[in-house]
This record gives sequence, C-alpha cells and structure tokens, in this order.
Amino acid sequence: MPAVQTDSSAAHGFRNAVLTGACGGLGQALARQLIAQGAKVALLGMHEPALAELAALAPERTRSYRIDVADSQAMQAVAQDWLAFAGMPDLVIANAGVASGFDTAQAEDLQVLRRMLEINVLGPATTFQPFVQALHNHGASRCALVGVASIAGWRGMPGNGAYCASKGALIRYLESLRAEWRTTPVSVHTVCPGYLRTALTAHNQFAMPGLMEPDAAARTMLARIAKGHTHIVVPRRTGWLSRLVNCLPDAWADALLRKQPRKARWGQSGSNPIPGLDAHRDTELRAKTK
Repeated sequence: MPAVQTDSSAAHGFRNAVLTGACGGLGQALARQLIAQGAKVALLGMHEPALAELAALAPERTRSYRIDVADSQAMQAVAQDWLAFAGMPDLVIANAGVASGFDTAQAEDLQVLRRMLEINVLGPATTFQPFVQALHNHGASRCALVGVASIAGWRGMPGNGAYCASKGALIRYLESLRAEWRTTPVSVHTVCPGYLRTALTAHNQFAMPGLMEPDAAARTMLARIAKGHTHIVVPRRTGWLSRLVNCLPDAWADALLRKQPRKARWGQSGSNPIPGLDAHRDTELRAKTK
C-alpha cells in the first residue's frame, strides 16, 4: 500500500501522537487523520492486521504495538520505545474501551465489570502515566492528554451499569488530572461521544439518536482539542438530548430508559468482544470439549 500523502491544509498542529484503541472505528479514523496531517503516530491496539494496515500508510512515521492497555509494564516499555524513536508526544489519546450489557443478578457478569473497569478506567491512567512522568521529570511541554469517555458516563442506564460506571469514573479521573496540570502547558481533555457507527454499536437494538460516522467525529475531536476545548461532546445534539433527559425527575427518566431494549450481555448473541475475557472463555470451551 502506498504511503499516505500529507495534507498540510488539514493539519491541526499535532506532530507526535500516541493513540490507544487504534483498531476500532473511531481509533482508525483518528489514526488516518493524524497520519494524513504528517504526524508521527504510535498505534496501540489488539488487532495486528488492522495495526499493520495503518502503519503501512506511513511506515517511516509510525510504530504499532499490540498491547493490553491495563498492563502497566507493557505500557512502560511502549513509552520508552516511542520516546526514543519520536521524542515527547504533544498528543496522547486514551481511546481504547469496551462495552457490554451487565446484570448484577448474574455472577459471571462480575468479571465483566472488573475487566471493563480495567480497560476503560485503569487503561487511560496506565496510558498517560509514563508520559506524565516524563513531563514531570523533564519539565512540562505542550501536550494534550485526551480521554475518550461517553455520554453514558453522565447517567446510569438499565442493563448498562458496568459501562456507565466505567465511563463515569473516567470522567471524574480526567477532571482530577485537569486540575493537577491546570497552570502548565499540559492540557487534559474529556471527550464524550454519543452514538458512533462502530462495532460497539452495530448490534444495539435501542434508539441511537444522532448516530455519527467515526470520520466526522474524529475531525471534530481533533479540531476542538487543537482549539483548547477541554469538554467535547460529539455530536453536540446528542449531548443536549442527554442533558434534557437528566433534567427530568429520576422516576420519569428511569421509566423512559426502561422502555428501551437492553444491550446484549457478554457471551450473548450480538454482544461485543472483551479482550482478556474472550480468550479465557475460549480456553474453557476447548477444555470442556476434550
């Protein structure tokens, strides 16, 4: 595949980016746009063919890493390699995340909650940590730390407690980190997408108002991050709708949300894969069939 051409007119000024969740719909859109801008991009994800396809767009400016974002030792090694190759990034996007339905009455769903918290909350902190340490040790330079949360973190939704809890926790973590670095060149940005047309939403049976294409969401994100916006909702109209629901009395909002079909639980038809849990389940199934 030929190397992608740089489109300097579309550049938002980021020259060195680290991106987790690069294999998903939003992640691939962000990666392609950053590469097209001429940035050096560290591509972190779990699907090697997708990583290889992205890296081939600009092999001289990219490196790909297959990594579990909750593995701090592996992330330290990735950071050291990238810092040696490209220097300090001016953009770190913690985009990796998983989603699944959740039922507290089911004991097997507790491992889903645990793993979702590892990826969706511990993952961003693990991603940021080595770069924040480098900024602390060598003097803060211009750097945008971006956490991709969700409007699902604004309110709990029936059958989606694990995901809502993880994204709500991520929003609060980012608020804390933003306050810590407020008077420095380091900025912290909270991105709350609504519904994007990706694998995470492909099997949803409930209404998804304002469904947005990942390419459009990525363009909006990068533009608003470059302008210094610390709270970004894409698309905005979905955010306003969610805020409107939150203005209702709890009983009314709960009744409205309870009418919607629930997201498939892990292991059910139409459910999303969860790295770490899927491999464990496959091993158990193979053991049972022997």
